[in-house]
Formats: sequence, C-alpha cells, structure tokens
Amino acid sequence: MAYWWVSQNETYTHEVGGGYMWAPRRNDKGQTAAGWLTMTKVREGDIIFSFHGTFIKAVGIALGEAYEAEQPVDFAKKGEAWQRDGWRVDVMYITATNQFQPRNHMELLGPLLPEKYSPLQLSGRGNQAYLFPVPDELGMTLLGLSATTIPNMPTLRLEQLDFDHDEQDIIAADALRETEKVTLVLARRGQGLFRSRVQTIEDSCRVTGLKSDKFLIASHIKPWKNSDNAERVDGNNGLFLSPHVDKLFDSGFISFTRTGELLVSPQLQPDVLERWSINPQKNYGRFNGDQAYFLEYHNEQKFIAA
Repeated sequence: MAYWWVSQNETYTHEVGGGYMWAPRRNDKGQTAAGWLTMTKVREGDIIFSFHGTFIKAVGIALGEAYEAEQPVDFAKKGEAWQRDGWRVDVMYITATNQFQPRNHMELLGPLLPEKYSPLQLSGRGNQAYLFPVPDELGMTLLGLSATTIPNMPTLRLEQLDFDHDEQDIIAADALRETEKVTLVLARRGQGLFRSRVQTIEDSCRVTGLKSDKFLIASHIKPWKNSDNAERVDGNNGLFLSPHVDKLFDSGFISFTRTGELLVSPQLQPDVLERWSINPQKNYGRFNGDQAYFLEYHNEQKFIAA
C-alpha cells in the first residue's frame, strides 16, 4: 500500500463526487508534467489524501490502476487548455472525520516531507502540481491527523451480486468493465459507490438535518433511468434524504432551487408538510454547481409545477 496526495482545487466536487482522479497525459504544447505521470504508479488499495482549499477534506482508496480515459465532460474549465486524452483512477472517497489544515501541523509534518516532489513547502503552503507520492511515515501521520478509518474495498464482482430483470442491459453491455457494471447496478438501488459518493457531498438530510447513515436514502436527483452511465454514479446527482422527504422528492411533490429554496407542488395536500414538520419557507442551503445542473432537470422534468 502506498500513499498519495492529490491537489484538487477547481476539480474537487467533480472528482470526489464522481469517485475518481483524472489527469491529462500532456498539455496543449505536448508536454507531460511529473504530477500527471505519477497517475500510472497508483495501485489498487493505495490511500489518497484529497487537498482542497488549504484543507485535507477527504481520504480515498484506489479501486484499481490508472487506465486511459478522456477528460470528464463535467470537468472544471481549467481543463480546457489540456488535451482530452488522459489517465483516470477510480477512487472511493470518504469525508475526513477531521478536516484539517496541514499548515497548522508543520511541526509534525515538516520533518517528514520528501526533498523532491513534496506536496507542501516548509511554510505549509501547497506546491503546484496534481498528484504527489507521499512517504509512508508522512502518510500515516496525515491519516492520524484526519482521524479517518479507511473502509473495506467495496463489492466489485458480479458474482457477489444478485440482479433483477431491469438491470439486464447493464449486465450484458460488452463495453463496460465488470466493476462499472456492479457500480451502475448498485447505484440504481442507492447503494455501493454511488451512496458513498453522495455522502462525501451531503452528510445529512437537507430537510430534517438527520445524519444517521442507516436511516437515510441516497436518492438520484436526475432519475437513474433518465441518466447516462456517468450521471448514474455521480455523487453530485444525489441527495441524502430521510425516507418521507425522499418520497416527496422522488414523486415530484417538492424540489429545490440552486440557492436552497424549497419548491412545493400545488398538487401536494396542504397538511402534509405541517404534519411532517417541513418548513416551506426555510432555506435549505446552496447547492454546488454540479448539483444545480441536476436540479435543473428535476425542476423541469420531475417537479409537478401545476
């Protein structure tokens, strides 16, 4: 097992929500950066620290080695200067139990930094690159500061999974790898990697505030059946909702604006929100740009406006 540090600034919500790392093979001048080439050295089970906005925000486990893949369509605008072909590593991220700023722990981290390709300067500022190898002692120290327990590898084999008639097309698709098929089937059920990806973005029910994982549903914003395969497993296309809230949202009786206002269908019986203690006047928090994209679909295609 090796440790890696990935600097995700404009790409954080895309990559953590989508469950991957992606780097171009070269820039528009045909040059390859060391921080991109390191993608080819990642192996299944490696631990990845996600650095965003001066914080270690998430910890991930690599689900396999890098493979060739085009630049994700929802990638940040910064990627427009890159060539479209690149390397992708699938990652299962979880939100760090303790999200911390490395610069506040340099008395611990400073002596452990590598002389070459260090993710941090001695001042605590991050260095400019994408993916950095992390020495074992530094990796264990970062893991300790994050107070995060690395989860077990998820189910990634078809033989471990029962599937129904509606999932036959996915199972039979020759163009999909086995791990992709399993991920897509479980995403339809609000389980597996999709659920963990939603949880890195939404740690509680927007409406009730409930944080207990076992009582919440990972619900697609744009329905699974109407989504392409990338959208089906994108954590940004999901909300963590209490069961009664999920029922209203999935049926189109409520929705949200991108700024967090609750939309209520005139077809909903007036006493439902009152009996379920849902305040229609409350703001439930702004959604990120990727979530807003999927909410636009829900508002136009699922929400019962009249």
